[in-house]
Amino acid sequence: MNQTLLVVLTAWWAACASVGAAGYVVAQNDSRASDDGPGSSDSPWKTMAKAANVVTAGDTVVVRGGIYRESVVVKTSGTAQQPIRFTAAPGERVVLTGADRLKHWTRSNTDRPIYSVEWPHKFIGWQKTMTHPSDNYHAVIGRCEQVFVSGYALRQVLSREQLAPGAFFADVEHKQLFVWDSANRDVNKLEVEASTRPEIFHAKGDHVELRGFRFRYAANAAQQGAVLLSGQHDVMEDCLIEKTNGSGADFSGQDIVVRRCAFRQNGQLGFAANRAHRLLFAECAVEENNVKNFSRNWEAGGDKLCLCRGAVIETSRFLRNRGSGIWFDIGNEQCEVRNCLIADNEDAGIFCEISYRLRAHDNVIVGNGFASTPGAWGAQAAICLSSSPYCLVERNLMVGNREGFNFREQLRTTPTVDNDAEQPVWNHDENVRNNIIAWNRDAQVRGWFDVDDDRHWPANHPRAKGRAGAKRERPSADLADEYRARKNTNQPRDLTLEKLKLSFENNVYFAAAGQKFWVWGTGWHEHASYDMVEDLQKALGMERGGRVFAPKFADLLSFDFRLSQIEATALGNCLPQGAVPGAKLGVLPP
Repeated sequence: MNQTLLVVLTAWWAACASVGAAGYVVAQNDSRASDDGPGSSDSPWKTMAKAANVVTAGDTVVVRGGIYRESVVVKTSGTAQQPIRFTAAPGERVVLTGADRLKHWTRSNTDRPIYSVEWPHKFIGWQKTMTHPSDNYHAVIGRCEQVFVSGYALRQVLSREQLAPGAFFADVEHKQLFVWDSANRDVNKLEVEASTRPEIFHAKGDHVELRGFRFRYAANAAQQGAVLLSGQHDVMEDCLIEKTNGSGADFSGQDIVVRRCAFRQNGQLGFAANRAHRLLFAECAVEENNVKNFSRNWEAGGDKLCLCRGAVIETSRFLRNRGSGIWFDIGNEQCEVRNCLIADNEDAGIFCEISYRLRAHDNVIVGNGFASTPGAWGAQAAICLSSSPYCLVERNLMVGNREGFNFREQLRTTPTVDNDAEQPVWNHDENVRNNIIAWNRDAQVRGWFDVDDDRHWPANHPRAKGRAGAKRERPSADLADEYRARKNTNQPRDLTLEKLKLSFENNVYFAAAGQKFWVWGTGWHEHASYDMVEDLQKALGMERGGRVFAPKFADLLSFDFRLSQIEATALGNCLPQGAVPGAKLGVLPP
């Protein structure tokens, strides 16, 4: 045993002994390891599942390096004073994987290097197609099988005839798996892994803490996490969750803390949260998720939160996700996003949909929304409020996105945390203040109001109700008709812009040559474009204290947003307060 580990274990065991708890060791590569032993440093357990079945409040489990091919479920609870802890041994690489290594391949074709092996696994058995969702778009995407050759993923096909270099076919009917290596090699000489377990780690108990693990390769369906925290006050720190088939993690317990974790290249989402009230998500990286191209109009991208109250996402990075970076959808309340870098996500940076009282402040939001996603109209801005009232958006840098800030409005309903019944929801009582909104390609601000009542115009505006009830063209490949089918007649009638109370105060704007300043209305309804703050104030009565100003940031391409002392003073309260990981803020040296 190395000296550092010995010191750490000695300290832990001394602490455990003082409160009557135990310290255990799991070390699969130790020749003395056995699940029949006591789980000590001299006679460690071989599997983490053994430890999960034994631990009680106050126990600590140290897991030594290795690749653990198992599914671990912790049903026992700790307490606030005596949590149950699972931790990777310091300096050692501990991998929990949903994949098994497959050996003894048989060459099944004489003229092509196609190999086969026994395959008894069947996923998503509740669907005849073995896909989720079960529509034609997801015929391949929605399956759970994954195959990796030397760490590189193969492409799935649905018949032997479709096999080609770099592809695999899971013949569930005949219980055979066929692979063709991308370099035409004999796979018996390579490391071939295939995902076989939907769940890797599940903390069902309260006050369970895990730290320092790498999770990967789960065979989980869409909307199912590979790592699940469903107990109360669970903690996950310094973990990596990558290349799972569906969602990297799922948080459904309350008062969960996730800190310094990375969620990368997962098939559908980095993570999901459902009724995870008071979730604290801090100092994390959520990058390049939705690698399988699940439908972004359904659920895909960096994350998705539903029916969460008081969740806080802070000091984290959401980068290059294939979909939205941060997505609040369905009845979230009083959530907060602060001091985050949200950059180069293919759709919206922050997409707040049919939720309540979001506070988004002091974030740097750059380069989002440039994908050609069908049906994503109005959902490709730095920050989009979609039928989500009582929100506060302040001191954000929204720079170089497809659009800066926008509203997206349809006739929507949602359940809430306390009431499962659908109820009408729409944008109103919003406060957008002290932001810098500049160099966004299509508009600095846009109002995508796809509603027939013309509520986004002032009561006396000549455009108001000018075409109410008339037939209007809509985008051909979007969800407008679906949303129309859900039309809720319980929304207030005779809404006008004044009644919506959409407040813009003291924002700084800049539109470069060829960029729009303010566009109000959709392209298929009555709309208008305004090029000056004065025109906007006269026509709509919006934006008090707004001004046009082009900040001379040190280097936008490297996310260096430092300014001279003179400009920093001039911009004042519009600059983010506090540090943002991956971005430079503050004042340039003289």
